[in-house]
Amino acid sequence: MSGFNLSDHRRLVVKVGSSLLIGDDGEVRRGWLEGLAENIATLREHSHEVLVVSSGSIAIGSTRLGINKKRARLEELQAAAAAGQVQLVHAWQESLAQHRIAAAQVLLTPGDTENRRRFLNARGTLEKLLDHGVVPIINENDTVATDEIRYGDNDRLAARVAQLVMADALILLSDVDGLYTSDPGSDAGAEHIAEVRKITDEIQAMAGETQSDIGSGGMATKVQAARIATHAGCSTVIASGVIERPLEALAAGGTCTVFRAEGSPAAARKQWLAGVLEVRGELRLDDGAVVALNDGKSLLPVGVVEVTGNFRRGDVVNLVNNHGTELGRGLAEYSSEEATSLAGCQSEQIEARLGYRGRSVMVHRDDLVMFDHD
Repeated sequence: MSGFNLSDHRRLVVKVGSSLLIGDDGEVRRGWLEGLAENIATLREHSHEVLVVSSGSIAIGSTRLGINKKRARLEELQAAAAAGQVQLVHAWQESLAQHRIAAAQVLLTPGDTENRRRFLNARGTLEKLLDHGVVPIINENDTVATDEIRYGDNDRLAARVAQLVMADALILLSDVDGLYTSDPGSDAGAEHIAEVRKITDEIQAMAGETQSDIGSGGMATKVQAARIATHAGCSTVIASGVIERPLEALAAGGTCTVFRAEGSPAAARKQWLAGVLEVRGELRLDDGAVVALNDGKSLLPVGVVEVTGNFRRGDVVNLVNNHGTELGRGLAEYSSEEATSLAGCQSEQIEARLGYRGRSVMVHRDDLVMFDHD
């Protein structure tokens, strides 16, 4: 039995590699994909939210265009990605549709998860898709990538997505059932590691020696992804995807390696916010807003009395009461200029003030931390 209880984790990011999804003929393995889609449908029936990070576009597109991946130039790989992405998402769409589940394509670049403003935009899109019961099918936007398409990008992308949406667990489906002390393909004495509580240099070295993962990544990139996700409060699992219905097997206690996160995703984000040194502005709040924030609610424009500083959407701002006492801090959903225009207004007045239909909150409750004042 594995030490991972799937039922304890509500929001899941599942990463699927090319070697699992695409056959040697460059075609989607439909039977395998349909089994995974069935697993996703079952999870959703049990109140789980699922996001998928799926590789495979270059593998499919290379076959369609007759491109040799090993010898291809960057622009050829980008063309293959463009041709293959259509086929990839269509396959996911058809498989999920059998369970009356809608799918949506989301293409991201590193800047979308690392730039704070684009981070908020990407997260807002993914949150709305989940609200509407849609399964996002996410891939790196290889077609416009300026760097070479590197091995392991989607492992790290999956970790960034998990961080983005505050996922409870990241599941990396691989062609091996977890991390071993050495390469199990060449060392009969290799021992499986069921749980990792801290990613040490020794653990990273083990991953570097384990080359049995034949997807575009490798065990080393999966451990790097686990490092990113666990720091964001998201437990990470490396499990076998070779078998049919891999998530069902994992839920039943299948062999895997679990990288334990310290604390929750929300706690990790609030810890980061509390420690940010670069604060760009300040929002002074009325008494009603202070009560609302202490009750765990978002900050609405109507509760803002005064805006100071020069900040852009996504910058960190201090939240203070009428006496100037710092209550907490959060990520601004509006620039300082827009926030000044909206201060004190009701949510239904936002469009009239700005000339477009903006967001209903000034700072979202997931993006703020309140300080203790004992």
